[in-house]
Amino acid sequence: MKAQLDLERIPTHIGIIMDGNGRWAKRRGKSRTEGHLEGVKTAKKIVKKAVEIGIKYLSLYTFSTENWKRAEEEVSFLMSLIKRYLKREYDFYRENKIRVVHSGNLRDLPDDIADEIRRVVEDTASFDGLTVNLAINYGGRDEIVRAVRRLMRESSPEVTEETIKNCLDHPEIPDPDLIIRTGGELRLSNFLLWESAYSELYFSNKLWPDWCGDDLEEAIIDYQGRERRFGGVR
Repeated sequence: MKAQLDLERIPTHIGIIMDGNGRWAKRRGKSRTEGHLEGVKTAKKIVKKAVEIGIKYLSLYTFSTENWKRAEEEVSFLMSLIKRYLKREYDFYRENKIRVVHSGNLRDLPDDIADEIRRVVEDTASFDGLTVNLAINYGGRDEIVRAVRRLMRESSPEVTEETIKNCLDHPEIPDPDLIIRTGGELRLSNFLLWESAYSELYFSNKLWPDWCGDDLEEAIIDYQGRERRFGGVR
């Protein structure tokens, strides 16, 4: 008998590395941009499912610090796609009480993109449902470097795990219980490096645009079958 989702043991925070848009498009003879469009549609489906089953925090790896290495045309399209969907989905955020926050380096983003991110963060700040953390121009190493710089600017910095954590982009968000990567690759690719120290990892061979709510449930069911010891012994 297939295991059932236990709604009493839903992970508090899930991070997703949404991989496979380009390969999805290539297999269908489409452009990479069409793959990214499908990926955005999938992200909305997964956010809806997360709201439905009661996840409190969902971090989506949207654009990494390494993604600037891609072709200029693709980067430009991704930037315009991010801006367009941030604007057009406000009603969706309001209807579902979704709070949007941002992780990453805003200063290196185009001004119009950074302004749009700030606007949606401000406009959804009072919503008390699912928190969607958009990792845009984000890299785990870069976040740690920026955290250390913030710490060193303090008058009497004491370097401990706690003080570094408090200087991360969102110290108020609990560490992810589960990190999912789609697309068949078996690595974290610089995603939430500090926060994922004891996260459970789940790798799916399905490309991101092929994902649906059932896939998220399957990942959580797998997670619920694990024993988390955090370095201890039971």
